[in-house]
Amino acid sequence: MVDKFVGTWKMVTSENFDDYMRAIGVGFATRQVGNRTKPNLIVSTDDQGMVTLKTQSTFKTTEVKFKLNEEFDETTADDRKTKTVVTLDNGKLVQKQAWDGKESTVEREITDGKLIAKCIMGEVVAVRTYVKEA
Repeated sequence: MVDKFVGTWKMVTSENFDDYMRAIGVGFATRQVGNRTKPNLIVSTDDQGMVTLKTQSTFKTTEVKFKLNEEFDETTADDRKTKTVVTLDNGKLVQKQAWDGKESTVEREITDGKLIAKCIMGEVVAVRTYVKEA
């Protein structure tokens, strides 16, 4: 169920994110800002089955709304235009983004009460850890 992801999550650690951003093609200046930003992730659902992922920081706020297993057009925080599908796979929220013949994946799962987001591009994996706000 998506329900266990619902809430406001505050990022507490980010590992290897610069390498991930470089792998997906983010330029130097944007990577510098991205590395300093500690966004909140706000996950919500509605009674129509729509899921909203809102990433909120002092630098930029992005929001995507989708139904599980249905492809949608996404404009990412770094301005990539992707075809994205989000699925629920063994308790993980898996977001696959495809653009310009490339593909990246963000896997989110709840482990020990924390939301762990693995950002994957080829061999490069970044891990971002969030804790739920009260």
